[in-house]
Amino acid sequence: QVQLAETGGGSVQAGGSLRLSCAASGRTFTRYVMGWFRQAPGKEREFVAAIRWTSGATTYADSVKGRFTISRDNAKNTMTLQMNSLKPEDTAVYSCAADPSPSLYLINWRLEGEYDYWGQGTQVTVSS
Repeated sequence: QVQLAETGGGSVQAGGSLRLSCAASGRTFTRYVMGWFRQAPGKEREFVAAIRWTSGATTYADSVKGRFTISRDNAKNTMTLQMNSLKPEDTAVYSCAADPSPSLYLINWRLEGEYDYWGQGTQVTVSS
């Protein structure tokens, strides 16, 4: 059973930075794609970023490209999301997710339905 646990959420002023971590356990994640999604109040959950565990290939939502960086530490089974230049519109609950059978096409890594395992989420609040 795969377990995912996010840490690192909090409150920050616009322009600030936060670093989220996702600790993964229960399986060998060699072939997985791991992703970050977020859900703001009253809105649907949306894709943020994803990374392939083996190759390190990444893809980002246009809204965060150039500000957020996704990475992973294979030895620690940990994925991180470094968020810089945060904006009030980044306020949301951020969740990490794992896809054990990822598509070859990066575009599909943006699809919520591709992911089988989800963390509980961590709140990020950016004030203006």
